[in-house]
Amino acid sequence: MNAVRSGGLGALPLEGKVAVVTGGSSGIGAATARRLAESGASILVGFHHGAGRAAKVVDGLPGTGHRHMAMPIDDSARLSEVAHVVGNDYGRCDILVNSAGVTQKIAHTDLDALDDELFDSLMRVNVRGPFAAVRAFAPLMAGTGDAVVVNVSSISGTTALGSNIAYCAAKAALDNLTMSLGRALGPEIRVIGVAPAAVDTDFVQGRDRQAVLAQASGTPLRIVVAPDDVAVAVVGAVTHFRTSTGTTFVMDGGKHL
Repeated sequence: MNAVRSGGLGALPLEGKVAVVTGGSSGIGAATARRLAESGASILVGFHHGAGRAAKVVDGLPGTGHRHMAMPIDDSARLSEVAHVVGNDYGRCDILVNSAGVTQKIAHTDLDALDDELFDSLMRVNVRGPFAAVRAFAPLMAGTGDAVVVNVSSISGTTALGSNIAYCAAKAALDNLTMSLGRALGPEIRVIGVAPAAVDTDFVQGRDRQAVLAQASGTPLRIVVAPDDVAVAVVGAVTHFRTSTGTTFVMDGGKHL
């Protein structure tokens, strides 16, 4: 049995740490890569199709040791290859941010539009993908003794309101996965989720900025969630929530109230 550790350790410094960010070429992933680099970590920016965008993100990061690699979240073999490269080149992985995801705007009443192929693809990318990434990197992360996985979820997982029914179900599954992995991977690895409301990005095709503004206007705080808001929450979870695991933190401006 692992020995019980004392609390009161304070914030976790990120100098010398290595962070892998899936979906890091744009939006929340890119903002998170910047914030982690500003805190001293070396960043591997994972991307699927956006090689040029990922290279631009890396070029703009402060500090050293940054790189980008193709890392499609639904390709388990490739995830294992990237983990092997990280182990060889960096010798460690302290932080894994599962920011990659996909969705498509489909009315919840249009059941026929959500066919089997699309439903399965949403589950494969948004649920199996984060799990496969954790599975690939967990052996390397366990060796640091104080590693963190952050899963980027959505309030759609609890409200069942979102771009489509399958996406809502996928985010609910991701929140459950965060709980299961938090229990399974402790004490060496913490697993934390962050669940924003609609973020001011082009993640959901067919949703314009007015829809995001309208959602924010109906919340107590009336704040539009920006990618950097989520990035700050991710860094805070890594550096300060040292007694938390298996839980997902909501950042929705009070929309759930």
